Amino acid sequence: MDIYIVRHTTPHIDKGICYGQSDLELISSYPEEFQVILDTIPKGDYHIISSPLQRCSAFAKAYKSPITYDNRLLELNFGDWELMPWNDIPQKDIEPWMNDFVNVRVPNGESYIDLTTRVYSFFEELIQSELAQPVIIVTHAGPIRSLLAKLLKIPLEKSFRIKIQYGDVIHLKKEDNDIKVITKIPIS
Repeated sequence: MDIYIVRHTTPHIDKGICYGQSDLELISSYPEEFQVILDTIPKGDYHIISSPLQRCSAFAKAYKSPITYDNRLLELNFGDWELMPWNDIPQKDIEPWMNDFVNVRVPNGESYIDLTTRVYSFFEELIQSELAQPVIIVTHAGPIRSLLAKLLKIPLEKSFRIKIQYGDVIHLKKEDNDIKVITKIPIS
């Protein structure tokens, strides 16, 4: 089974703003970005699974296939920091998280291990299923990085070395119980 993981296209938000589960619109040139993705994925019938946030669901809807929404594909919940400029987050709050973002929860939000646990749960369920058709998963950088870290055996604390751009498509292939990463993944 082929699995294509798509990071949403460019959101309409200023640089330097902390966002995770805020439901942001896409920039006005999103149709052109969608076309690049559509040209990357082979034509065919797909089962589409998407984060419910509109920056993901807009592409999922553009594919014109049945869609399943799954909250486990949401980006990290940045809690009290949502939509704050990163530079305005008090040092006393951000420092513990920056020192151990894997385990330390954002105030009223999640830790990276929280995100990873729900993403792994989703993916394990997916690979155990007997879907007859290939899958497109539309999600965010955090879930993609955490999943690739697992598949590539990269420690979570080093997963931000995995470079994921807006509109990137990662091709995985399930053969028996083995998952192969087909796309060359840029790691710094």
